[in-house]
Amino acid sequence: MSTLALLFLVLGLGLIAWISARVRASRFVITGPASQRPHSLPAYHAWYVGLWVAVPALLFLAVWASVSPGLVTQAVLATPAAAELPSFGMERAAILGEARALADGSIKAAFNPKATALAPAFAQALGFYGTIGAVVALLLAFAGGAYAFTKVKPDFRARTRVERLVMGALLIASLVAILTTIGIVASLIFESARFFSMVSPIEFLFGTQWSPQTAIRADQVGSSGAFGAVPLFWGTIFVGAIIAMIVAIPLGLMSAIYLTQYAKASTRRWVKPILEILAGVPTVVYGYFAALTVAPALRDIAVAVGISSASSESALAAGLVMGVMIIPFVSSMADDSIAAVPQAMKDGSLAMGATSSETIRKVLLPAALPGVVGGVLLAVSRAIGETMIVVMAAGLAANLTANPFSSVTTVTTQIVQLLTGDQEFDSAKTLAAFALGLVLFVITLLLNIVALRVVKKYREAYE
Repeated sequence: MSTLALLFLVLGLGLIAWISARVRASRFVITGPASQRPHSLPAYHAWYVGLWVAVPALLFLAVWASVSPGLVTQAVLATPAAAELPSFGMERAAILGEARALADGSIKAAFNPKATALAPAFAQALGFYGTIGAVVALLLAFAGGAYAFTKVKPDFRARTRVERLVMGALLIASLVAILTTIGIVASLIFESARFFSMVSPIEFLFGTQWSPQTAIRADQVGSSGAFGAVPLFWGTIFVGAIIAMIVAIPLGLMSAIYLTQYAKASTRRWVKPILEILAGVPTVVYGYFAALTVAPALRDIAVAVGISSASSESALAAGLVMGVMIIPFVSSMADDSIAAVPQAMKDGSLAMGATSSETIRKVLLPAALPGVVGGVLLAVSRAIGETMIVVMAAGLAANLTANPFSSVTTVTTQIVQLLTGDQEFDSAKTLAAFALGLVLFVITLLLNIVALRVVKKYREAYE
């Protein structure tokens, strides 16, 4: 029996148990004194029994799916047909993988004759351990259902049990996110510590030359001076926090003002969703647009006005397109902030004789400023983490320059470049990517903390 068929069978048994328990619990007398009424509704009894049928079996199948492949491989290696397998690990694994695919029907024919010889042994082992898994899963389902069905009584606290199970599931889901973050941070710190054991943190944080290809040998790492990340930090700030924000803040703020103060309800209904579509466009599309349309146009304009050093890959092209991409982040946050300002403040300003524009400039925007600033900081953290637009439009040159028509690079771009292709994860060149990732993580975390604190202050004032 295939894993998918077994999964549907277990779920089907769970559904049958759910219906049976609900029917039985529905027969409980719900009239009479309160002391004689059932503790829980029939739906809670149904969920209790259904979960006891499905959850243990599904947990076993999840564990068995990770354990059984190893058991199958061991069983195949114990057969006489496996005696002719080569000792070289990669070739051996390729033959075993091909034989397994041939046995389970993933492929129709094998390239290696040894895989064809092993296929019957794999088929037999897969059938044997598949049967064991199916039998144990079904036994667990029936045992769990029988145990739970005996608990279906008027005084049984099914609701309490089900709610505890749901609470436990929610707790596990929360822990997954927390543990994932802890794992990411721990890996960054560990690999960064390895990098800083080879390269001085002072050189990395304050050096102005970035050329990791220069330090080829291990004895050149400490004295090469090739791991100064200041050009990368400057490129990240220049593109993501300066040029992009010059585009995103005015356009996002003005669009929010228009949508909340001037636009009709019918206009707002279709303009706001269209504006927010910008946030859903894949970044690679923005990158193509920046590389094929915006960058050549900016280069031609620069050459026309006498800037001969203009490059076809420029910080200005990447920053402009990135600014357009993050307009919805600024606009949505500013929209919500302005709309949350009490109407009495606007009415009072208008009653004092102020015009609509004066009310917006002197009353609404100052009152909504914490929320607007929070949106801007969140947009900045999104911009400095962007990769595709910079890779395709700004180039890979680590230049410490303020010329917007020059090619620059960012932290995320260099991380991609350092980890692309066959790399050795014990060299300073590759480990530098983890150090860059740690710095970027810290900067983004600080921006998000500041933004959340500002937004929290805003909410306390106006909710």
